[in-house]
Amino acid sequence: MDRFRMIFQYFQSNSESVMNGICGLLALASVKMYTSFDFSCPCLPQYNMAYGLGIMFIPPIVLFLCGLILNRQSLVMLEEWRRPPGHRKKDPAVIRYMCSSIMQRAMVAPVVWIVVTLLDGKCLICAFSGSVDPEKFAGFANVSTAQVQQLLAKVPCKDEDELMRNNTSRKAVSRYLRCWSQALGWSILLILIIAAFLARWLRPCFNQATLLQARHWSNYIDIEQKIFEETCCEHSRLFAHKCILHFFESMKQEIKLHSFSLPREGERAEGEEDFLQGITDQDQVNKLLKTWYHEKPPLDVSQAHQR
Repeated sequence: MDRFRMIFQYFQSNSESVMNGICGLLALASVKMYTSFDFSCPCLPQYNMAYGLGIMFIPPIVLFLCGLILNRQSLVMLEEWRRPPGHRKKDPAVIRYMCSSIMQRAMVAPVVWIVVTLLDGKCLICAFSGSVDPEKFAGFANVSTAQVQQLLAKVPCKDEDELMRNNTSRKAVSRYLRCWSQALGWSILLILIIAAFLARWLRPCFNQATLLQARHWSNYIDIEQKIFEETCCEHSRLFAHKCILHFFESMKQEIKLHSFSLPREGERAEGEEDFLQGITDQDQVNKLLKTWYHEKPPLDVSQAHQR
């Protein structure tokens, strides 16, 4: 259990390589999910569009939320955005940098899913087969409007309807929509590649000092939060140790012999008292945590160096 917790904490760290690896795994998982998914269009005029668009956009929303959940900086950014200024002002540039970094990583898997579905074409054929203009296809010339809608809705179901299996108009509609779907998919992919290329090569043209500052303080906020949590855990352990010893004062001899390895008189006791900083009750702990939240200390250690 401890090993699993250590691995989970490692993957939740702020390392960019780890987060990029998680984004890559989510992207590969999205492709694997789509290829193993049994797509079955309902072939009903009132349900085709809802089903096709749902398969195209609902899984990307789920993958996007998973990307936000797995990214530790999401919670750190929200806490930094919502915290009271106190003695430390909030830098909007740092929050914008963190938000941009989080969104970029979280959008990888959803974009891969949408591009793959468009290149495959099944979802768009299912969603928009009933919206095709029947006058463009000769096979629907002498058919009533109601029958045309029924036939167009059955275009994705070539293996389930005997009348539509070898229908040339069905093949033409399917080919027409698949061409549009693939053209849209390649267009989106090209736009994303051009945008990434421009963002990478035009970045040096902007103020690099501001970017370095935002990146530095973004990492600082994350590291500060982790160190504070580790310090709270250590403080809680020592405070619980003191409380338990105080509660079982009458059983000190049994505790020494069995469960607890109590320090000898003078050993570690002074160090623990220094770490507890004179905190002796719950109200003092609550006041300390409330002060940290509402009045974070300024980022200035000059006085500590002077002391």
